[in-house]
Amino acid sequence: MPKSKNYAFIDAQNLYLGVKGQGWDIDYLKFRLYLRNKYQVSKTFLFIGFIPENQDLYKTLQEYGYICDFKPTLPIKDKVTGKVSYKGNVDAELVLEAMIQLNNYEKAVIVTSDGDFACLVKYLSKIDKLSKVITTHAKYSSLLRQFASFITPVKLIKDKIKKGHSRKL
Repeated sequence: MPKSKNYAFIDAQNLYLGVKGQGWDIDYLKFRLYLRNKYQVSKTFLFIGFIPENQDLYKTLQEYGYICDFKPTLPIKDKVTGKVSYKGNVDAELVLEAMIQLNNYEKAVIVTSDGDFACLVKYLSKIDKLSKVITTHAKYSSLLRQFASFITPVKLIKDKIKKGHSRKL
């Protein structure tokens, strides 16, 4: 089988929060292997906010084969609980990288539920470069609904990529 040149572009926070919101954790190695085996993805770009304390996570993701594109984050303190969370806006960078890489891949897999990516999905579909959109939340943006034929909700592949689950890919 010839080596595929399909690429995946992942909104990491959207993926993480999407599966957490559904009550489970993703196994990032299983997900990387799933993308490779199901969609012949040879390069997987992960757009992620950089938090210095997460160095071990970033190292592990890179060992799994993810190409991590780090973005600065802003701390956001919850006014009620005082808990600090971080926001890293990756939308523009993901779209830009998908366009920079356009001539280097045959098809793209986009992983998000965010309607901000509808313009990218529309363009890739128009030029026959869109393979799949894996939506990360139970309810994804209505702006993506026109691409229903390309959409696979992450919950449908949960048994293949859930942390701690041993089902063979």
